[in-house]
Amino acid sequence: MVRIIDRRFDSKKKSTANRQRFMRRFKRQIRKAVADAIDGRSIRDLESGEEISIPSKDLSEPSFQHGKEGVWEQVFTGNDRFASGDGIDRPMGGGGSSGGGGASNEGESEDDFVFQLSRDEFLDVFFDDLALPNLVRTELAKLTEFKTQRAGFTSDGVPTNINVVRSLRGAIGRRKALGAPLAARVREIDEEIEALEQDTTAHLDEIAALREERSRLLIRIEAIPFIDRFDLRYNNRIRIPKPITQAVMFCVMDVSGSMDEQKKATAKRFFMLLYLFLRRNYEHIDVVFIRHHTIAKEVDEDEFFHSRESGGTVVSSALRLMTDIVRDRYPPGAWNVYGAQASDGDNWDNDSPICCDILDKELLALCRYFAYIEITTGEAQNLWRQYEGLTAHHRNFALQRIESLEDIYPVFRELFKKEPA
Repeated sequence: MVRIIDRRFDSKKKSTANRQRFMRRFKRQIRKAVADAIDGRSIRDLESGEEISIPSKDLSEPSFQHGKEGVWEQVFTGNDRFASGDGIDRPMGGGGSSGGGGASNEGESEDDFVFQLSRDEFLDVFFDDLALPNLVRTELAKLTEFKTQRAGFTSDGVPTNINVVRSLRGAIGRRKALGAPLAARVREIDEEIEALEQDTTAHLDEIAALREERSRLLIRIEAIPFIDRFDLRYNNRIRIPKPITQAVMFCVMDVSGSMDEQKKATAKRFFMLLYLFLRRNYEHIDVVFIRHHTIAKEVDEDEFFHSRESGGTVVSSALRLMTDIVRDRYPPGAWNVYGAQASDGDNWDNDSPICCDILDKELLALCRYFAYIEITTGEAQNLWRQYEGLTAHHRNFALQRIESLEDIYPVFRELFKKEPA
């Protein structure tokens, strides 16, 4: 009998395959837990992992059992209290409960299965199947700028790019290569002349001939140019693509009297999703918060969501402020500018055409992408009707409506879905 013993050490990642298989199996529960994780976090504090809990009943697997043998009868009691689909209260006591409840001397159960999602796993689940909007302009693989970089030397170029050290080094090497045989012959002639001069009367003609040859060799050596065109070397520079790795996200929110706390909470969740999504694609990202009623101002995150200041509604003030900030601090040549505006759509009638004009002629030309989110349960408001005409002329502009918290993620996916190849 042949016995094979595997003495290889286990890999440090030996459980990776099992973990991935487990996550594929329970992906629905994991997605739900990740979606609920944003409740207690700030916009910038969403990149850590998450603790996921899966109920024990969802971990059970079907199994085969032996049934009762033979022929048997069973009598069921009548049911006069419940109909199909009614919920039944959990019985009190320890039996059958999973953590919590009173103590009992009988019954057994299993606790929920709890495990930790890593940062990458958390974000992969959160942004599954999503891509940057308007791939023609904003796909990061193509969104690049160019910079010049040294790439050795070349024999052609302009005088300003001459590399003096490299050129002189080449000239010295050329002079040595061309003059070395001549210099060696001069040394040989000197040795011959020295040997013949010991008897001057017998070799006068030979000595004269050697000295004449030596003079011709020295003239040839002196004729070698100090530097030639072939010696010149120029610094070579090439243009290489440089990925644009920084972005700025503008959060613009209406805080007029019609925007209640529920609508603000809905807007906060959408901004969180947008921040996480952009963070996945850029090394550095700034967040600018602009809140407005009749007057717009830049604030921090806490004041953005929790300040009780309110008033009328003039949306154009926020769009003008965003335009000024972009031009002053975030030039589009160095920054990827994203904007998201959340409002209930109720705007002063004379101001809505002004908002449309600002977006059409100024702001959208500075942005990679701008999304308008209308949080309302009724009919579309006047701001929505004005913005609808912009979608036909600007591919980097989109608008969606959110009626409840359940609509946030589907709306987000619709705004940032992958475009067909």
